[in-house]
Amino acid sequence: MIPADLISKKRDGHALTKDELTWFINGYLSGKVTEAQMTALLMAIFYTGMSEEETFALVDVMLNSGSTLDFSDSDAYVADKHSTGGVGDKVSLILAPIMAASGLMVPMIAGRGLGFTGGTIDKLETIPGFDTAPALETFKDWVNKNGCAIMAQSDQICPADKKIYALRDQTGTVPSVPLICGSIMSKKIAEGISGMVLDIKVGNGAFMKTMEQARDLGSWMKKIGAAFNIETDIIFTNMDQPLGRFAGLACEVQESVKALKGNGPKDLMEVTFELGAKLLVQTKLANHKDEAIQLQQSLIDSGKALAAFETMVDAQGGRLDELGSNAKPDHETVVHASEDGIIDWMDTEAIGWALVDLGCGRKNPGDSLDNSAGIEFLKKVGKETRKGDPVYRVFNSDPGRLDSASSMLEETFSTGESSPDSVLILGDL
Repeated sequence: MIPADLISKKRDGHALTKDELTWFINGYLSGKVTEAQMTALLMAIFYTGMSEEETFALVDVMLNSGSTLDFSDSDAYVADKHSTGGVGDKVSLILAPIMAASGLMVPMIAGRGLGFTGGTIDKLETIPGFDTAPALETFKDWVNKNGCAIMAQSDQICPADKKIYALRDQTGTVPSVPLICGSIMSKKIAEGISGMVLDIKVGNGAFMKTMEQARDLGSWMKKIGAAFNIETDIIFTNMDQPLGRFAGLACEVQESVKALKGNGPKDLMEVTFELGAKLLVQTKLANHKDEAIQLQQSLIDSGKALAAFETMVDAQGGRLDELGSNAKPDHETVVHASEDGIIDWMDTEAIGWALVDLGCGRKNPGDSLDNSAGIEFLKKVGKETRKGDPVYRVFNSDPGRLDSASSMLEETFSTGESSPDSVLILGDL
């Protein structure tokens, strides 16, 4: 096979066979297919899409490019959660230990920042010593012993996706339904799970800008889950503004710990509990949503959820008590409102790119991150504000990047005379 021929075939809207996809992707892994050729294929897929058969084949090729986990010897329900990515979305850090405390097993393989969205692994690596790259057997032992563990994608698990994931981040091909499906579902299937819940973000700070796009993605995920015998629930959540009070790196870990202590922001906990409820009903630990939400709250109130998080961090070598001193920002500034009114709009994607500029994400492969960087949202949509009031507190270790990001943030909100209707949970599937 010739790479250019397969690129042209896809470019012209024709379906690739499973053999062709396997040859091309494995060729990229081995170096026979160049990065430029892989980029061209990704762009062709972005513009022409993939059929159902192609998408299933893509998931299968990525899955079988590496090893998989097997928890069939456990009596516990094995499940996971995934988000399509948002600004301030640290739900995984809160939900995994809550589910572990409830009796589920959560083997979470998470990603790094993608585009303007933050990555769970980048956040966890702000904890001194935290091991995100264990051997698979070690990871499995952690899950079996502690109920949850979180690791980065390795060369063992879906290495094809790992390499392509990084390339998508740099080539503007992130918001493609088949590529999103292939990336998410190959990793989830490789975890050896029986069920999952997917949080599909919708709005100006999401890859899916409309409910129509989100439902299309959700429908695909349900089909793939069914094809691979994974019970899959879908929730759609609003990303027209950041989630929680903080967005960044270490500050999101700190906010997650506060949430597990019972001091989480209302919006963050609403999304967390909604997702957790789906998993608890799946595994029959709760009969309905209200009961599941009550169970999660009780696990926080009793300290069991926090203990599960601390156990996970300790097992993975992390020193949580050193987080604050390790990621203390050297510089900060405030972005102020320019007029009186009610905040009626936030450009969440632009806030995400400001976070990248601040040091929370990568503009190029290999860019270093600033663990101390982040934004505190002092005002959000619906809040009354007066001219001169602080809206964002911005902080990092580099004054030059701080000034640049702050300038970007000045254009990311507006004020009006009334508060817009805003619903956080947009539905399910």
